[in-house]
Amino acid sequence: MANKMDHEYDYLFKIVVIGDSGVGKSNILSRFTRNEFCLESKSTIGVEFATRTLQVEGKTVKAQIWDTAGQERYRAITSAYYRGAVGALLVYDITKRQTFDNVLRWLRELRDHADSNIVIIMAGNKSDLRHLRAVSEQDGQTLAEKEGLSFLETSALEAFNVDKAFQTILTDIYQIISKKALAAQEADSTALPGQGTTINVSDNSANVKRGCCST
Repeated sequence: MANKMDHEYDYLFKIVVIGDSGVGKSNILSRFTRNEFCLESKSTIGVEFATRTLQVEGKTVKAQIWDTAGQERYRAITSAYYRGAVGALLVYDITKRQTFDNVLRWLRELRDHADSNIVIIMAGNKSDLRHLRAVSEQDGQTLAEKEGLSFLETSALEAFNVDKAFQTILTDIYQIISKKALAAQEADSTALPGQGTTINVSDNSANVKRGCCST
C-alpha cells in the first residue's frame, strides 16, 4: 500500500498559510482543497493541514498546506511548523488595515524560521468586500514589490484567485527544483564527460532527488 501511495505523485510540497487571525486563512485552505466555504468558521486552534494533488508542468504535485493559527498565544507552537516549508501564502484582510500593517512582522517571522529560498506570495483576502476596503490594491502591490514578493487579491467566498495563488506558488517551487536538478546534471556531465551512469551524491543533489516521491 505504501508503494502505491508513493506512485500517486511526483513531488510533495509543504506550504504554510500565515497571517493575522480572522483574515480568512482557513476558508482559503478549505476553498482550495475541498472547494468549500463556511461563513461560521471558527478560529483555528494551533495548526491544521489539508492536501490537494494537481498537475504542474506535466508532473503530479501533492500540496500539503498548513493553516497556522493567527492568535498570539499559539505563535510558539506554530513556529516549528515553518520547518520544511517550501512555499508560503501570507494573507491579510483588505477591510482591516491592522492585518496589512502586521504583514512585515509575519514576513520577518517567516524568514527567521523558514528556508531562505521559500516561495512567498502575499494575498489581500476578502476582495468581495471591496465596499469596506481599508487597504488599496496599490498599497498591497507596492509593499509586495518592495519585499520581492508576488501579490494578488483573493476571495475565498467567491473562489476568486485562490486556485491561482496556490498554482503560482507550486509552479515557482517546481521551477526552482527543476533548475537545481538541471544544474546538478550539467555538473555531472561536465565533470565526467561520457560517464552517463555517474550519480552525483552531493548534498544539493540529494535534496533534489528526495523531492521526488516516485521511487
